[in-house]
Amino acid sequence: MLEVKELHQYYGGSHILRGLSFEARIGEITCLLGRNGVGKTTLLKCLMGLIPAKEGTVTWEGKAITGYKPHQRVQSGIAYVPQGREIFGRLTVEENLLMGLSRFSAGEAKAVPEFIYELFPVLREMKHRRGGDLSGGQQQQLAIGRALASRPRLLILDEPTEGIQPSVIKEIGVVIQKLAAKGDMAILLVEQFYDFAAELADQYLVMSRGEIIQRGRGENMEAEGVQRLVAI
Repeated sequence: MLEVKELHQYYGGSHILRGLSFEARIGEITCLLGRNGVGKTTLLKCLMGLIPAKEGTVTWEGKAITGYKPHQRVQSGIAYVPQGREIFGRLTVEENLLMGLSRFSAGEAKAVPEFIYELFPVLREMKHRRGGDLSGGQQQQLAIGRALASRPRLLILDEPTEGIQPSVIKEIGVVIQKLAAKGDMAILLVEQFYDFAAELADQYLVMSRGEIIQRGRGENMEAEGVQRLVAI
């Protein structure tokens, strides 16, 4: 599992992450909720090594990875779908997906894994189209497919519903449930959309001003008043 202990981060004189501690377990969807500006994306960048943690530890499958560079974290089985998707607009869908195979040898990285097209049939239909020509929802599916191509044990998703039409949000939710049901992956989902998170969460975390202010099991979110804590 992923284990984060007493994580701190600063920007200039601002204390952005204030001693965060939590776990994300294999076979579970852990949903991190919070309003804009509370430090959610900063946390994910720390988890991926894009920003070095000032204090605290990050442990993945029993190994301390706090000092790992981003590519080392990918090699250890962690995949990250950033907010805004960040697909390669000039590359085709198929070429974008092949980029997700970069952690494997040349012999293993020749073809897009079939399971990605099974999860996202639209990507098969559009595999020769440029990524920049896809709709926002299709680009989000492409970004998730690219991350899954690395066959991660931990999948980190930063607000996958942002700017996406409702029908595609539903499709993405079904895919996330399928991935979790396989029981061989931990999923850390960062969201502002309460209803989406409430349908998926095995456990939830609520973040405010750089701290985890509430946590619990997903089935208890409504009873524990999580929606009022994240409503804008």
